[in-house]
Amino acid sequence: MAETRAAPRKTALDKDLARLDEVGEATNVVSRGLIAPGIALLFIGLAAVFASLAAGGEPATVVLVVAAAMAAYMALNIGANDVANNVGPAVGAKVLTMGGALVMAAVCETAGALIAGSDVVDTISGGLILPATVAAPALIRVMLAALLAAALWINVATWIGAPVSTTHSIVGAVIGGGIAAAGFGSVNWPAMSAITLSWITSPILGGMIAASFVAFIETAIVYRDDKIAAARLWVPLLIALMAATFSTYLAFKGFQNIATFSGPVLAAMGLISFAVIWVIAHLQVRQASRTMENRNQSLKKLFRVPLIISAALLSFAHGANDVANAVGPLAAIVRAAAASGNASAVPTWVMLIGALGISVGLLLYGPRLVRMVGAEITRLNPMRAFCVALSTALTVIVASWFGLPVSSTHIAVGSVFGVGFFREWYIANSSQRRRYLERRNARRLAERRASGLETAEDEDDEPPAVSREEIVRRRLVRRAHVVRIVAAWVTTVPISALLSALLFLLLDTFA
Repeated sequence: MAETRAAPRKTALDKDLARLDEVGEATNVVSRGLIAPGIALLFIGLAAVFASLAAGGEPATVVLVVAAAMAAYMALNIGANDVANNVGPAVGAKVLTMGGALVMAAVCETAGALIAGSDVVDTISGGLILPATVAAPALIRVMLAALLAAALWINVATWIGAPVSTTHSIVGAVIGGGIAAAGFGSVNWPAMSAITLSWITSPILGGMIAASFVAFIETAIVYRDDKIAAARLWVPLLIALMAATFSTYLAFKGFQNIATFSGPVLAAMGLISFAVIWVIAHLQVRQASRTMENRNQSLKKLFRVPLIISAALLSFAHGANDVANAVGPLAAIVRAAAASGNASAVPTWVMLIGALGISVGLLLYGPRLVRMVGAEITRLNPMRAFCVALSTALTVIVASWFGLPVSSTHIAVGSVFGVGFFREWYIANSSQRRRYLERRNARRLAERRASGLETAEDEDDEPPAVSREEIVRRRLVRRAHVVRIVAAWVTTVPISALLSALLFLLLDTFA
């Protein structure tokens, strides 16, 4: 009978080394969690140092340094919270990897903020509070309180996973601080009314545009017997339309410091861009579709490039529009504190803090919300994600064109629900879809009878059975999100306004 050997006993040294290994592993886990906050604090400190150097001999250098640090903190929160709306659809549709999406968004956000963000900054910094009603020292305290209040609220909301609007936060905070400083008469109510109206209409407009694009793609491409031929005709036109819109906007907003273009010149530039990009896209789509099967899976491949372009366009537009939320109050403080009183232009260093802060916040804290927007609100494929991204981009561009600080969060969510609600209606009521599915099912039945094999359905092809339609309807439009999102939208303005008013009173008491 074989002898059983006892397991060797660990020595005291082995036990101590094992404990050290466990401590080392725990330290590594904790340190990984501290890397992002450490980088964020470093960026805030660098922004403060940069502001001190840029201010030079200004009499209110300490105030500018504090304001720059708060603006950097606000920009980080915007990058962590808002930018997910831009690239989330592309990541959710598995067209972009997380790393590629973050890098692309960071570059485009920075470019949009620096090239075309100054007009909306003017709206935030000088269009909400009437300058005659608030003296310069009080205005500085109002903007400091607004920056800190909005940044704190967005940070808390991001931490608990609430989809709040950074635009709502900063506008509400500016209004709350202004009322605390000089009463209700200090607020530019006509400007505020226009902004509030844009908040209401922009998600509706975004949903309508997105639904229109989905209707066009479903009718003209998806439910056609020859999908590839239809895609060869229409996909290049969609790409060209997007390129023409972007080039016209860039010429109108981005190069206004270099040259001013008249309406006919802008229209000609848009038409030229449309024609050039159409030729390129037409050749690319025709080449890519030569070996493709006549299936929805093939259409997904053709929509990858348009979706990437639309996500880049949306990131640019978001940078142009939402940089004001971070640096608008800082610009107002700079103007109020400047000895020369020059209010003609936003300083470049102010725009840099906002642009770089948004990108850094996105890279550090963006992945979590990118996944949520791309995968948890609704199920997206490249075609639906393209409609969401393009609709959001066009709506934000129009708003930025008119200098209105709309919420990209509102527009993106409105576009998502617009796509889902339209598909619900289309699935239930479209005779074209019903006839297409009947023809498809008849072909598949004939194939099965001829081969004796079962034929699997495409992932995105829904049979016309009512029970399956109900399942698809619930999956695409999750009504539970509506209550949560609307509640966050409704509470953001009063909470940020109240917090800003309290912070202003504290600053006014101890200043």
